[in-house]
Amino acid sequence: MKFTAEQIAGILGGEVVGNPSAEVYKLAKIEEGTEGSLTFLANPKYLNFIYTTQATVTIVNNTFEPTQELFTTLIKVEDAYKAFSKLLEYYNQVKLMKSGIEQPSVISENVTYGENLYLGSFCYIGKNVTIGNDVKIYPNSFIGDNVTIGDGTVLFAGVRIYSESEIGKNCTIHSGTIIGSDGFGFAPQEDGTYSKVPQIGNVIIEDNVEIGSCSTVDRATLGSTIIRKGVKLDNQIQIAHNVEIGENTVIASQTGVAGSTKIGKNCIIGGQVGIVGHITIGNNVRIQAQSGVGRNVKDGEAIQGSPALGYSDFNKSYVHFKNLPKIVDELHQLKKNKKETN
Repeated sequence: MKFTAEQIAGILGGEVVGNPSAEVYKLAKIEEGTEGSLTFLANPKYLNFIYTTQATVTIVNNTFEPTQELFTTLIKVEDAYKAFSKLLEYYNQVKLMKSGIEQPSVISENVTYGENLYLGSFCYIGKNVTIGNDVKIYPNSFIGDNVTIGDGTVLFAGVRIYSESEIGKNCTIHSGTIIGSDGFGFAPQEDGTYSKVPQIGNVIIEDNVEIGSCSTVDRATLGSTIIRKGVKLDNQIQIAHNVEIGENTVIASQTGVAGSTKIGKNCIIGGQVGIVGHITIGNNVRIQAQSGVGRNVKDGEAIQGSPALGYSDFNKSYVHFKNLPKIVDELHQLKKNKKETN
């Protein structure tokens, strides 16, 4: 897909300096720009590259005035970095602007869907599914019975949505993620075996949630596992049955949350964090990477370590831990000195 400098300037509200008909069809770093590419200059450290770049079009700040000959057409804007970010967002929307039902795919009975549905090849839509407007479901995805999917939601290739799940509006679920698989429920028997506890609840994902690739959100045993609006989950995250995650909380990769734990609003949880089940984590909590959380956490706490301590307590303790060999040597020396004085 090609765009002219004039078209891009129109999108960004910028001014073309050079050839308004110059065409671009790809994006590049300014130091790696080639013919047909679009780039930008925002950081003064990269100023020299604007005189050597082979990019066809470069977005710059209004204040930029060249001191040497340029090979690139300029688009002047108020803030080059923000303008380029806006253009990336626009480009992504255009790239995802697909519609229609590809074959082969299976749409079961009593399925309803809105306008501009994109359904990729080899998708399966179960019975009684309700799909809103402008939904994109990429190839090899599975949607179980009685699922609802809100307007503007995108499911990338290979997503699995189990039955009864509810997905809100403007959500993004990346490839390989599974929503609504059974929670980990087994009852020990007298003979040492385990009997599976049926998981008959569902998953509710509210609006504007994004879930990365290869993550899993388990269905509830009873009731619902709930991901509140605005939550952002990274890749490879495990959310167990009956967990609730509050609005606008973000969780980094490889974190696992055990069953029935409640996490509050606006929390930031680092990567490889382990959180036990049946506890409550308050609002605005910060949990550092690789922490192990085994207790309730109050609003506004920042914790680190395994088991997790208060963030400042952990840092103080860690200083002593690093100095432990020196401290032990000093203790031995004190004992030796005491013996000699006796």
